[in-house]
Amino acid sequence: MNLQQLRYVVATAEHRTMTDAARSLYIAQPALSRAIRDLERELGLTLFARSGRGVVVTAQGRQVVKLAQEALGAVKEIESLARQSGLPGADLRIAATPSLEPGLAGRLLPAYVSQHPEIRVQIVRCEGREDVVNAVREQRADLGLTDLPVPADLVSRPFERQEIVLISPPGTDLPDPVPMARLNGMRLVLPARGTARRREFDQIFVAYGVRPVAAVESDERRGWLRAVGEGSASLLWYRGMAERAERAGLVVRSLDPSIKKVIAMVHTRRRLPAMAQDFLTMTERGSAA
Repeated sequence: MNLQQLRYVVATAEHRTMTDAARSLYIAQPALSRAIRDLERELGLTLFARSGRGVVVTAQGRQVVKLAQEALGAVKEIESLARQSGLPGADLRIAATPSLEPGLAGRLLPAYVSQHPEIRVQIVRCEGREDVVNAVREQRADLGLTDLPVPADLVSRPFERQEIVLISPPGTDLPDPVPMARLNGMRLVLPARGTARRREFDQIFVAYGVRPVAAVESDERRGWLRAVGEGSASLLWYRGMAERAERAGLVVRSLDPSIKKVIAMVHTRRRLPAMAQDFLTMTERGSAA
């Protein structure tokens, strides 16, 4: 049993459907159902009973939910005691996705450290937006850098828009920029079905009336560029990945019309340490410049 499972139990009890609870947690519904089943098996208890399209909390489940809420509240209070001071020599922890980390490390952090040399900055590396959200929620990070949208329980501070580009194997016969119509029938590396990221891509495809072929469906981002390099497919991703892709010998092209996503700093609805607030102020000033 871990804190993440307790959060899943509380969310399921609050929303009364696995679908709505999963959406609020920013995870796929099958992953939530599996986690709940694993916890029930571990505890030897039935926490939820199926009821139509929703779930009902059992008598045992109500006791577990109450204790889970108390435990999560206690964890937040303990962590707040340790994180509120922002004293010199403290760590500022920022969660970031692989595609956005280069901009954080190369542009934002040097500007911040030059103004606050007494603060140590730690990048919490996350596989994707869902991991950033969880890192911030669990207070493993003070701030998160990700694209929008994020769940409503987090505060988002938009500060830039980043272009989505097409990363292709060398020798691919395409113009630059690539008309969106050319994505029709194109073999692409895509996130796994049922994930929030995949739904966003599917919405883009519907909006432009194109039907790419899902050649690779995976949330293992480390393998995405490798799949492109092997000639399996092309990849839609952020301009921030362009340098890494080009170093791997891949070709980066813009899209026509251009598609951009809003990038934001996100945090929980709590009093932030002074060092985190200073970082937010710096990013907001930079976006207004």
